[in-house]
Amino acid sequence: MSEPASTQRPASPTEWLAKNWFPVFIVLYGLWVWMPFLAPLFMRNGWDGPANAIYFVYSFFCHQLPERSYFLFGPQVNYSLAEIQAAWMDTVNPMLLRKFTGAAGMGWKVAWSDRMVSFYGGVWFFALAWYPLRRRLKSLPWWGLLLFLFPMALDGGSHFLSDLAGIGQGFRDSNLWLANLTRFALPGSFYAGDALGSFNAWMRILTGLLAGLGLVWFVFPHLDEAFPN
Repeated sequence: MSEPASTQRPASPTEWLAKNWFPVFIVLYGLWVWMPFLAPLFMRNGWDGPANAIYFVYSFFCHQLPERSYFLFGPQVNYSLAEIQAAWMDTVNPMLLRKFTGAAGMGWKVAWSDRMVSFYGGVWFFALAWYPLRRRLKSLPWWGLLLFLFPMALDGGSHFLSDLAGIGQGFRDSNLWLANLTRFALPGSFYAGDALGSFNAWMRILTGLLAGLGLVWFVFPHLDEAFPN
């Protein structure tokens, strides 16, 4: 008597994706998040074409203002508006400023701003941290997600309003309100500008990470329920 043929069929692409959605996300989203760091690497090696392609594509998702971005392969990780103007052109036009990608003596700009690095990068890292804890964590309620997103919305919104007065001229550039509130207890470099370690830089980093954490905590438990392994 012949043995019965196996009735097990290979998984369809949809079924495979449902079962492997998390590693697929980590790989594809990771490529999206970290690709902007290749732009300065390409520029350093003289591969201007691929680098400019990355800058162009990501310019639709980020303002890429150089004074609020990180630089690689140079003496500093970021530069003030005055330093950018001296190296590029004396302008406060954001459409011109964003075109500055760096120079051999300064290093080259990452194609994400510092806020986008912390937010998008935060989602990737928090997703990795969530996975081994997924059986213990319940989804964040919708109002909890709003609480995690609100600081970034407030910080980004206040930056936008400040920039309406002109890049480098608004209330978020001097932060005199904060200096008066704290009675000038901290160094002037903390209050003014966008340098790493300043109030503005810290707020963009911390609120971006907080928003990334809230998004992962809210969305990923629902995905895990919808596509159980």
